[in-house]
Amino acid sequence: MKFKNSNYYANKIVNAFLKKKIIAPLPTRYTKNLVKADNFRKLCESKINKPITGFKAGGTGIPLLKKLKEKEPFYASVYKHNIIKNNGNIKINKYTLGIELEVGYKIDKKFFNFKKRISKNDINKIILKIFPCIEVVGYRQKKKGIKSFGDLSSDFGGNIKFVTGTEKKPNNINANNLKTVIYNKKANQIVKGNTNTVYKNPKNSLFFVLKKLQKSKIKFNNNFYVFTGSTVGVVPILKKGSYIGKIDKLGIVKANIN
Repeated sequence: MKFKNSNYYANKIVNAFLKKKIIAPLPTRYTKNLVKADNFRKLCESKINKPITGFKAGGTGIPLLKKLKEKEPFYASVYKHNIIKNNGNIKINKYTLGIELEVGYKIDKKFFNFKKRISKNDINKIILKIFPCIEVVGYRQKKKGIKSFGDLSSDFGGNIKFVTGTEKKPNNINANNLKTVIYNKKANQIVKGNTNTVYKNPKNSLFFVLKKLQKSKIKFNNNFYVFTGSTVGVVPILKKGSYIGKIDKLGIVKANIN
């Protein structure tokens, strides 16, 4: 990193990440441009000595890409302590952006042994499981809204928590056009979606992340998760309580917001 004070600001956001604190907004030089934000994220991740068990794609909705004039989505590491089981509890704050319903994949560690560049034809060979999941997204900074993907990428991809549903074998499950819905009965809130809004197909999002991992020469010794992006956009959390998400063929996932 060539930026002056990059370590200073990285240490601040890392401390906020680890201790669940809120800090003043990062300088825009780390957030405005996605390439610079991505480099800053990698610097931050290098300072964290906790296990990574997966990766998330963000900004996979084509309308949002066009609106923010971004060329592609972004990705970020997901840490083991930020993945909780179905019906788990998540604490939010006023800088939480919202809740999302996503398609998740468990990927075989043999991906990291590929000596050639991954192709779309390789993907089905390395998918072990498919499942529905909920993500709560937000900042560890006193900021709201999304001006660029760099805003999220520089803050650990905007990930607060993932809640994972039951994992299924991917046999004959085509996830490119499945109806989805997330609702909170207390808030009388219901939002419908479709998996085809995720980079036109969740597998396109998966492919995007896998290519990025290869390019960054990231290697693991374990199977890992890839979370592909929201099927319903960023849904505002109108009231605390249970948010239930359902994806056709994949099943139900539940998060308790408090």
